Amino acid sequence: MAKKELDLINPNCSVYDVMNIIGGKWKIDIIYHLGEGTLRFGELKKSLIPITQQMLSKQLKELENDGIIKRKVYSVIPPKVEYSLTDTGNSLNPVIESILEWASYYSNKLDVNICKDECERKQDNMDCCKANLN
Repeated sequence: MAKKELDLINPNCSVYDVMNIIGGKWKIDIIYHLGEGTLRFGELKKSLIPITQQMLSKQLKELENDGIIKRKVYSVIPPKVEYSLTDTGNSLNPVIESILEWASYYSNKLDVNICKDECERKQDNMDCCKANLN
């Protein structure tokens, strides 16, 4: 079977579009955490240290515009906003899990330090730390 040819730098390629949608510095991290359930802005920010408030807002807005996450605003004081994955966003969960498994398996073969010594937070019993999803 012939291998499908991809031109990843061609803006007409669908893979190019997908990489632009999920390829932001924090986007995979955001999708990963929202895959665990609905979160408020502050909860997301705490789980994504050291992301700035401005960067988190920007990434959330882009993911919302691309149909990956949805934002629910409650008309209460103080304001309450929750973020969750859309069906399209949820469909990325197995893709992210596959990336984590691949990184865990191939990190030593690629001479990549997946888990830095200073990182104490682990995810899903994988040999991969959260800091390296950024």
